Amino acid sequence: MIEARHLRVLRAVATTGSFSAAGRELGCTQPAVSQQMKALETSVGTPLLVRSGREMRLTQAGEALVRHASGILAGLTAAEEEVAAIAGLRAGRVRLVSFPSGSSTLVPTALAALRAAHPGTRVSLEEAEPPKSVELLREGDCDLALAFRYEGAAVAEEWDDLVVRPLLTDRLVALVPERHRLARAESVAIGELAREPWIAGCPRCRGQLVQVCESAGFTPRIDFATDDYPAVVGLVGAGLGVAVLPQLAVESVRPRGVRTVALEPAVRRQIVALTLPDLAQVPAVAATLEQLARAAGRQ
Repeated sequence: MIEARHLRVLRAVATTGSFSAAGRELGCTQPAVSQQMKALETSVGTPLLVRSGREMRLTQAGEALVRHASGILAGLTAAEEEVAAIAGLRAGRVRLVSFPSGSSTLVPTALAALRAAHPGTRVSLEEAEPPKSVELLREGDCDLALAFRYEGAAVAEEWDDLVVRPLLTDRLVALVPERHRLARAESVAIGELAREPWIAGCPRCRGQLVQVCESAGFTPRIDFATDDYPAVVGLVGAGLGVAVLPQLAVESVRPRGVRTVALEPAVRRQIVALTLPDLAQVPAVAATLEQLARAAGRQ
């Protein structure tokens, strides 16, 4: 019989490449990992790993079992959560992954309302930008992911295998120093900023910036790049360049020394909550989805 704990160990070994690294990830010792792998190989009746010195690789059987492990573990999590929720969400648990500006705007309001309605439901929060957050969901490492995608992006993410709950449409705005020539403008075409030095955000937002600028006929000169939104605002406020940020990101910081100006034509991103079909039936996950949608409606 294959046990879920053995599948988690196998997946960790396959991901990290060693027993010791898997042990660190799972919070157990290397001998414990080795013992569980031996037990799993005994259960299935065939080797799952080939060991060569300090390296190891999956056998064909091991590869097959790892492929199925994420779906099996996700199904087990859904079953455990649904059973625990029968008594009215008194023992629910949700593992939420969110991008940073969502964590500081939508998530606090949603989780405060969830706690008030269901104080026994526990929510853990981890931050990751898409597509990493979507990978975590598909791999069974979270139950719910806040993600986004840009309208008209050159490469559209495929979410057909997931439950998609649209939350809001987030418009991008230009950030300029408060004494900039366009600081008092009601709107600005991105081409008007072609000669400016730029401060770029996260890698995905950076790619979107380049795409939008190139569609306007120029390539932005990016002098600074940082994933930290307060740092972007600080650099713009110091007069070191201009930036384009989602409105939600601007709301998550105190924009001192800068002005926000609407971009024309508008550039938008869709904010969504994603989960797996099995997990969408779990009451704790469904309740969290509902509170995220309500929080988005207040933005």
